[in-house]
Amino acid sequence: MAMNPSNVLLASSSARKMASGGGRNGPTLVCAPIMAESVGKMVANMEKAKQGGADLVEIRLDSLKSFNPHEDLKNLIKECPLPTLFTYRPKWEGGQYDGDEKKRLDALRLAMEFGADYIDVEIQVAREFNDSIYGKKPEKFKVIVSSHNYVDTPSVENLGNLVARIQATGADIVKIATTAVEITDVARVFQITVHSQVSSVPIIGIVMGEKGFISRILCPKFGGFLTFGTIESGIISAPGQPTMKELLHLYNFRLIGPDTKLFGIIGKPVHHSKSPMLYNEAFKSVGFNGVYVPLLVDDVANFFQTYSSADFSGFSCTIPHKEAALKCCDEVDPVAKSIGAVNCIIRRPTDGKLIGYNTDYVGAISAIEDGLRGSHNSNNTGDSPLAGKLFVVIGAGGAGKALAYGAKEKGARVVIANRTYDRAREIADTVGGDALSITDLDKFHPEDGMILANTTSIGMQPKVDETPIPKHALRSYSLVFDAVYTPKMTRLLREAEESGAVIVSGLEMFIGQAYDQFERFTGLPAPKELFRKTMANY
Repeated sequence: MAMNPSNVLLASSSARKMASGGGRNGPTLVCAPIMAESVGKMVANMEKAKQGGADLVEIRLDSLKSFNPHEDLKNLIKECPLPTLFTYRPKWEGGQYDGDEKKRLDALRLAMEFGADYIDVEIQVAREFNDSIYGKKPEKFKVIVSSHNYVDTPSVENLGNLVARIQATGADIVKIATTAVEITDVARVFQITVHSQVSSVPIIGIVMGEKGFISRILCPKFGGFLTFGTIESGIISAPGQPTMKELLHLYNFRLIGPDTKLFGIIGKPVHHSKSPMLYNEAFKSVGFNGVYVPLLVDDVANFFQTYSSADFSGFSCTIPHKEAALKCCDEVDPVAKSIGAVNCIIRRPTDGKLIGYNTDYVGAISAIEDGLRGSHNSNNTGDSPLAGKLFVVIGAGGAGKALAYGAKEKGARVVIANRTYDRAREIADTVGGDALSITDLDKFHPEDGMILANTTSIGMQPKVDETPIPKHALRSYSLVFDAVYTPKMTRLLREAEESGAVIVSGLEMFIGQAYDQFERFTGLPAPKELFRKTMANY
């Protein structure tokens, strides 16, 4: 089953459609792992799994503190409101069971006899197990033969050989679980699931760990038989498992298919991002066939080289990759090029080229303009209310540079204030503005009605008592913007409001830049009210 790794995710449309949702096996299933110390707790959790939307449960017998096979298996199968998958994982394969092998396999055979729907056995014992039940299998009963690699993800060729070995044991369903060292490792498992589903044996392909997270979300697109979702946060049976609620309601798992377009936020760290919540809700509301996922990336260039197919249609980009991502783009919007960073990348469908944009400044400047106009829904025609205003930017990083460019473009006079004066001077010279040391802001009030924009992390959790400028120095500003949005009301914003200024939070910038990205992703108008409603509960 050797495949060319350079053709990652370039399976034909027909192959993907055949693979989607488990191919001939119907929609990709959601399986809830049930891990508890007693049968009673397991039964209670089975009901939770059903209420949460699971299609089946994986009963982890190795988590039980005491286990009476005849009595307990009968009760578990009788009381379970969903189809059952029994796993009795030994320590040598990452589980908790450390007893006699014969007793372990006898218990699994007994589960089959009592009516289990699926049994999971490890490749090391699969041939022996399948031989022992030959001629005794109930018609609908299936054996999943699994292999777990807690170190890395092998090459496509080695994965293909592993799948062939598992099939040769007599497996009804193949399961491979590997570990992601890099997010690009997941592509190899996707390639295996797509190609394997064209054959006769269904496959479960999971890549463990935070960098393998997308393997759990995107398996309906690439041909996975099932995925795992926990009934509650924190209780997982393998690293990187999402909850059922996340799968079904955050990522709209049931809506993902072979033609679903893939989007995501590239960053490190990235799982704290609210972007998946925002975009997936918006995609669903307008009927757009897309899913938006967190992408924990170490090497941006390698990521784009690996995920080079049209399936991956667009990306948001956050810290620390905005500058590096620009260098990966085939074309860059002139403003983004001037700023030296991109936060939005679109793969052009006609030729596959990556086009980079910077929507950070659009979101922030639009939010500030709306604040000056006094309405989120004001008409944006005519001159900008920033024209002629003195616009003071605190910070000389990528965000500070972006806001300085945006303000200058709107006709404002720009001043850059930074702890390092030379860095402030450098950006000021580039955009055509003036420079200050941040300590000089205390005495800087040449005129009333100025605009202040903090683009530093000063005041961000956990250091919520910090502020970049003393309260008495805020009296000359008519509007104060803070890019920090955790917390939503920073000390800077609170003191600015007390000083009589209009305040604009970083949440406004986040929502504003998302409007522009959504429209670039989809070609549709952004559902602005929905964006605001979604983030109102944040």
